Amino acid sequence: MSNWARDNVPLLTAALSVVSLGLVFGAVGGVIPETVLPRASDAVLDAIPHLNAVISATAIATIILGWRAISRGDVERHRAFMLASFGLFTVFLVGYLYRLIVVGTATFPGPETVYTFVYLPFLAIHILLAIVCIPFVFYALLLALTRPYPELYDTAHARAGFVAAILWLISFAMGIGVYLLLHHIY
Repeated sequence: MSNWARDNVPLLTAALSVVSLGLVFGAVGGVIPETVLPRASDAVLDAIPHLNAVISATAIATIILGWRAISRGDVERHRAFMLASFGLFTVFLVGYLYRLIVVGTATFPGPETVYTFVYLPFLAIHILLAIVCIPFVFYALLLALTRPYPELYDTAHARAGFVAAILWLISFAMGIGVYLLLHHIY
């Protein structure tokens, strides 16, 4: 990356966070019309939540393996696992947003009491953590991409990465919980 990117990590973090969250809120709010996207078959649309659950579980594994790698001093494995985690997150988000734009939000099929006192609070916490983790993920990633490894010790990369990893792990796990509630438990 350029020196400009290196010198402007906070600005880039903010810009990427705003664009990413803008896409998410635009999809959720119906601002992005479904007519701008080609419609996949019903089989593909039905498969996306199941695929995203697998992607989420795989991302949990890559985040944990990346964390383990850096705790053992293996920078290259850490980098590979964290980039894989980000790639999985990106694929997840593309599939999720595509289905959301084309199909809309999923209706909870279970009882109203479970919907009110279990599903909605669980979903709200999942969404909040997913939103909060975005700038931490971008910040840690941009620091890592704009500096050689030894210079990262002089940055907030480790702290931001730690927060990002914790939030990401919990959010991915709760996302799987939402998936199970929507597609398997009820």
